[in-house]
Amino acid sequence: MKRFLGAHSLPNTIKESRLLYLAAAFLFFYALILTLAPAVRVHSFETTLNWQHWVGVGVWAVGVVWVRRTLQVWLGEHDPYFLPVAALLSGWGLLTIWRLDTVLGWRQTFWLGLGWLILGLGARWPEVLLWLRRYKYLWLVLGLLLVALTLFFGTYPGGEGPGLWLGCCGLYFQPAEPLKILLLIYLAAYLAERIPFSLSLASLIAPTLVVIGVTIALLVIQRDLGTASLLFMLYALVLYLATGRRRVLLLTAGGLLLAAWIGNTMFILIHQRLLAWWQPWSQADGVGYQIIQSLIAIAEGGLFGTGPGLGSPGLVPVAHSDFITVAIAEETGLVGLGGLLGLVGVLFLRSMIVAIRAPNLYRRLLAAGLGIYLGGQSVLIIGGNLRLFPLTGVTLPFVSYGGSSLVVSFAALLLLLRMSASEETPPVSLANEAPFQVLGGGFLAVLALLAGLGGWWGIVRSEALRSRPDNLRWVVAERFVQRGRLLDRQEQVLVQSEGRPGSYRRVTLYPPLASTLGFIHPRFGKAGLEAGLDSYLRGLAGQPAWEILLARLLFAQPPQGLDVRLTLSLDIQRVADAAMEGEQGALILLNAQNGEILAMASQPTFDPNRLDEAWEEWKTDPHSPLLNRVTQGQYPPGTALTPFLWATQSMPTEQWGHFPQSLVLQTAGGRLPCANVPSLPITWESAAQAGCPWVTVALAQNLGKERLEALWPALGFGTLVNLPLPMGGIAVPPPEASLETLLTGESTWYLSPLQMAQAIAILQQGQRPDIHLVNAIRVPVQGWVVLSVDPPAEVEIAGRTPDRLADWARGDLPIWMAFGRGQNGQKTVLWVLAGTVPDWQGSPLVLVLALESGTAEQGEQIARAVLQAALR
Repeated sequence: MKRFLGAHSLPNTIKESRLLYLAAAFLFFYALILTLAPAVRVHSFETTLNWQHWVGVGVWAVGVVWVRRTLQVWLGEHDPYFLPVAALLSGWGLLTIWRLDTVLGWRQTFWLGLGWLILGLGARWPEVLLWLRRYKYLWLVLGLLLVALTLFFGTYPGGEGPGLWLGCCGLYFQPAEPLKILLLIYLAAYLAERIPFSLSLASLIAPTLVVIGVTIALLVIQRDLGTASLLFMLYALVLYLATGRRRVLLLTAGGLLLAAWIGNTMFILIHQRLLAWWQPWSQADGVGYQIIQSLIAIAEGGLFGTGPGLGSPGLVPVAHSDFITVAIAEETGLVGLGGLLGLVGVLFLRSMIVAIRAPNLYRRLLAAGLGIYLGGQSVLIIGGNLRLFPLTGVTLPFVSYGGSSLVVSFAALLLLLRMSASEETPPVSLANEAPFQVLGGGFLAVLALLAGLGGWWGIVRSEALRSRPDNLRWVVAERFVQRGRLLDRQEQVLVQSEGRPGSYRRVTLYPPLASTLGFIHPRFGKAGLEAGLDSYLRGLAGQPAWEILLARLLFAQPPQGLDVRLTLSLDIQRVADAAMEGEQGALILLNAQNGEILAMASQPTFDPNRLDEAWEEWKTDPHSPLLNRVTQGQYPPGTALTPFLWATQSMPTEQWGHFPQSLVLQTAGGRLPCANVPSLPITWESAAQAGCPWVTVALAQNLGKERLEALWPALGFGTLVNLPLPMGGIAVPPPEASLETLLTGESTWYLSPLQMAQAIAILQQGQRPDIHLVNAIRVPVQGWVVLSVDPPAEVEIAGRTPDRLADWARGDLPIWMAFGRGQNGQKTVLWVLAGTVPDWQGSPLVLVLALESGTAEQGEQIARAVLQAALR
């Protein structure tokens, strides 16, 4: 840059020209990238490109050329940095607004043209500074009157909102914006006249306190609290520069703290903004939403950004105005944020240089005040975006959308350019340099703090912010990047994305399995396997790191998603869903040896293809169709514990004593019947198979308390099955719980069908299999990559006799079957537990069925149909 600008003796006109060339080159390439961004998103030129923003570029370029020539003629050796910095900021903001909203882009282009017109015509008016000083009271009163008119005729251009604007027919302006400059003109002129003759601080500022008090009172009544805070800051800092009294800074800090405390108590708006600043994470769905989305945008941008037109800054509320800083940071990264802070710093420091070189006190205070206005307002809104300060709602000068703000920023630029023009009069002496040094050093320190804070959110906290569930950028990615498919074990498609880049939509081809497959939806989020396998389906896992990085750098997108092959068999699943139709409950079929889940049925269920039209109905349905009953269902085990007690008995049944005359168990809670009618003749085997509670109690007594308490953890009842699905709670029976309380449901012990299936697999095989639902991932070039599975873990269960399960064999099929009944108050659940017999030569299977209504006969029919399909 130094070589480009040349030596310090290089004429200002050449410096200015070269800086303008740099600004024009930056904006040209920025606009070109915005034009090509749609093609980059869809990886093809067969799409509509963006061209309309070039109108804004044209207006910007014509304005720069005209104003540049005007300044050369009328303002001589003016400061060479003001125009290039303001031009770059205004052009950058204009292109960002075009990128966010085309309608607002057209409007901002008009206001930019008006800004250039004011700057060019104003440069031809040599007496403007004198004229403003002479009629300072008139301009201030006029500004206050316009602000007061908004109390009666104020409106909000967007429809619903604070009435801070005047105007109609599509043209509006905000009187509070010009009031900032008018107040500065008044303060500079007043203090310049009084300081040489005033002996005390009180006598000097007393009249100005009345003025600032009236001004702030009007803004507070309007609820324009951000502008009120800014004006108070401007007043205090200008007064500090004029007097050099540090007590002014202390009083200002105290006043702001007091105002914040009073405002937090009296005004709900201030309370909400302070709450959003102090505790945004606990208010993520409320007042903290904006700031959290702002920080997420910075995290998404990272160091170099997503690229112009390739991010999703529109997800941040009011990104074109209050949060335009993070819109820029998301697409240009911390590099762009640093550049923005640097431009603000140059604007402020050059204003301070103009102030120090000013030929009189009026110009000195006015130039310093304008620098504080442009720099201070920028710091306030950028700091609000980065959570350094509470949000104030002010605009970013030259950059944010808004005609009033842009025109007033150009008016401030006009005054600074006029005051920077070479004068024959030497600078007025600066008696005390300390205020300027303190203010300049403090401002640079704040800019450095903002840059560091940007690095904190954009790098250190980036991963945590980007992975938040309220970061909806995945919604945009899902439209442009094909998501991986979910396939069954025979590679039959269960879920896939249909359409073309820019309009992909997710389609579930087998809706009855929705409780397991889940859904992905822009409004309702992600659920089921769509959520649990999201990293694979989006291509963020299983891909080479360089490919993920390259896709992000080039397209600001994840790579194409990977197909996932499940262990489920669609053929068996169809049988299970057909058998379960009309019932309420859950079924799971498991390979007891390798832990593969072959079928999962949860009824009632839903159709992911109909979420938009039926979400509210399903969400409020008392039968909970959105619940996956296999993994999340919580059922009292009751006499379904009988098979575990039966198979772990060490004594033969002949030594168990006489069989009771009544199989019904009488408890304090009432009579507990068998889960099924025992087959004749009634024996220990048939009664245990039927889930008769008296037998369950007798078996538990035979086993003994010590072995009983060791049995449950051995069966895995207290461990969590690791599946990419939401799970229900994990609980084990309390040590003091009697078996009777477990049978009657008075205990708080609940099991899911998945937990029950794992326990039977352990009982049947003597090993704990690694239960899994995902078989393989299809990776480009390599093809299917089978995921590793932990080998079965040996489980020692004292007295285990697996052959006892053969006592309940069904002669026509190589399977055993038992029934159980769980009770919790008035609600009961029928358990059907089944599996292949020990001498079966094929894959050992386990089936668990939990029916919330229905008979044992119906349960047996369902279980037999599914097992018969699996055995085929």
